[in-house]
Amino acid sequence: MEEARMKAKSKNRGGIFVALLVTALLITVSVPTYIVKNRVEQAVSATRSLPIYSVETEEKKVAISFDCAWGVEYTDELLSVMAKNDVRCTFFAVQFWVEKYPEYAQKIVDAGHELGTHSRTHSYMSKLSYEAIKDELTTSLSAIEKATGQKSNLFRAPYGDYNNLLVDTATEMGLYTIQWDVDSLDWKNLSATEIAMRVINGTKNGSIILCHNNGLHTAKALPLIFSTLKNRGYEFVPIGELIYKENYRIDGNGRQHQ
Repeated sequence: MEEARMKAKSKNRGGIFVALLVTALLITVSVPTYIVKNRVEQAVSATRSLPIYSVETEEKKVAISFDCAWGVEYTDELLSVMAKNDVRCTFFAVQFWVEKYPEYAQKIVDAGHELGTHSRTHSYMSKLSYEAIKDELTTSLSAIEKATGQKSNLFRAPYGDYNNLLVDTATEMGLYTIQWDVDSLDWKNLSATEIAMRVINGTKNGSIILCHNNGLHTAKALPLIFSTLKNRGYEFVPIGELIYKENYRIDGNGRQHQ
């Protein structure tokens, strides 16, 4: 009798376990994929501070940006092409570039473009302390203001290298940390056509495009980029006019949402 009761009890426990397992699976299957994705993104965002890679928007607006760290050989040509195509953009300049070429910093601003900081020394800033990060950002912002008379609230980390401390410190200082979702790879000296096709094929609403002021074929790629994307209905705006300044969140892919 006792043995029979034990077997019955064991059978009941097994049945309960199977029922619970089936219920859990049914609940998981019934949750829409987009809800699971959103929950994962929120979990990632909650544990990691992210820069803005792109912007979620229904408007066909995009931003093209140029990092300035060495040289000015092609900068006049870049400015000329953008003027001819009625495009305003954002430049990110390292402090030593601004101090070496203050007239170009002023040219950029005078032409209606934005100028943000790309750090003081172009170092891997994820390796820096809180104090060193603040020094990099404070002095480089001061250099921009001294050269142009304008303050900036945009920052791009050198090499796209960041960690929580860097992003959080920049935010504490009132800066928006900007990454990108379309990489032209112009620094690899790709041909003008290769650069243009990378940008054209990768761009979508709210994209932030990465280029460099000293790319060998960047200026030659711009006319095709501008004409093609404008024909598709896109408008080029500076990053400061693309991003949301308040009441926003950044998902796990670095896409900014209102």
